Amino acid sequence: MRRILALVVGGALALLGGCRSAPAVTPVTATHTASPTYTATPAPLAAIAPTPTRQPGPTNSPHPPTSAPTGAPAPTTTIPPSFPPAVELQPWLRIPAQITHLSAAPDGSGRLFVTEKQGRVRIIKEGQLLAEPFLDIRSRVDATASERGLLSIAFPPDYAQSNVFYVNYTAKDGDGDTIIARYHVSDDPDLALAESEEIILRIDQPAANHNGGQLQFGPDGYLYIGMGDGGRANDPWDNAENLSSLLGKMLRIDVRVPRGYRIPADNPFVGNPQARPEIWAYGLRNPWRFSFDRQTGDLYIADVGHNLWEEIDFQPANSAGGEHYGWDTTEGFHCFEPEEDCDMTGITLPVAEYGHDHGCSITGGAVYRGQAHPAWWGTYFFADFCSGEIWALRSLPDQGWTMSVVATTELNPASFGLDADGELYILDLDGEIMQLQEAKP
Repeated sequence: MRRILALVVGGALALLGGCRSAPAVTPVTATHTASPTYTATPAPLAAIAPTPTRQPGPTNSPHPPTSAPTGAPAPTTTIPPSFPPAVELQPWLRIPAQITHLSAAPDGSGRLFVTEKQGRVRIIKEGQLLAEPFLDIRSRVDATASERGLLSIAFPPDYAQSNVFYVNYTAKDGDGDTIIARYHVSDDPDLALAESEEIILRIDQPAANHNGGQLQFGPDGYLYIGMGDGGRANDPWDNAENLSSLLGKMLRIDVRVPRGYRIPADNPFVGNPQARPEIWAYGLRNPWRFSFDRQTGDLYIADVGHNLWEEIDFQPANSAGGEHYGWDTTEGFHCFEPEEDCDMTGITLPVAEYGHDHGCSITGGAVYRGQAHPAWWGTYFFADFCSGEIWALRSLPDQGWTMSVVATTELNPASFGLDADGELYILDLDGEIMQLQEAKP
């Protein structure tokens, strides 16, 4: 029998890197230069503690979104959501490489794009892996450390017209600097132009770990960038709470310009001479994976923890930004620095956390909005890289945020991905892609 017990929730992903000098952050304007099926075995977990009172953000009034949240339509049948969901994993496709991210292009083609850690982007078309890479930048990508490599790909809402896309990688040139780059597609839609690279943002990384790595376009049309705190342990440079650094932040920029990027006028720290205007939220340790709910526009941030707690931060779609998510004053719901009696004033605490008895590194997923499993509608799925456990989280009437382990696997989940229909996939670092399906009774 499935049981859901009380649990206070929190966490973040951490692999420790080597020592280097203190960081400098420099923006750059545009310059051309078959596995087994895993069936859910829900663990006796977990109702989350009541959501803490949300601290108000800056008073900047946000511009209205340029477009409504996009994604799969609502289910055509009315089936009340069930929790926890019954889940099994079906083998779908294997890529003979380490893989980090999967994304669908919003062009109606149905293609899926997978990033390989070493520096290639592969296309899956009609369920088949194309032999020719979409993009090959292995000569530019530093993938020597566990958290370095080609980490994600993002397609703007107007991709079908613009034929441009964006990637996040750590560079050989600069000893692991984070690079956010724009590329163009050739006349062949299955082949990008590697020589078209335009570096729109370069961020110095003081250590080999905590690079973040996620890019995603929000429902407002802006590009969001998750940045880790710069690495080592305990945020030794105090980057996460330092508004003059881009490290340990969620960034938000407008790339709808021919070159470089613009700062959205409603970013929360615009006009503050002590803060970088690209910052949307701060106090993050390593937001390896985050995602927007395709239906509501709400933002879920899975922030990898230190030694004790993994956490999920939640930002509602109507947020004006400026949230402080706690690191390194807090880890999850708990004091970190100092260990007791820390001042949590102004901190937006997570909606969920789990301890390291269930793993050691959270991998954020997505809210399910597909049509194949209407009972999952509105459920957020995520996993732990170390334990292979897959979790479900949702806000339930009269119970608040509630979570449960829904599958135990032998995977090392590096990422989740959604296809154009909103169906959900999980990626094992070593190349296995599996689809989440409802377990049969």
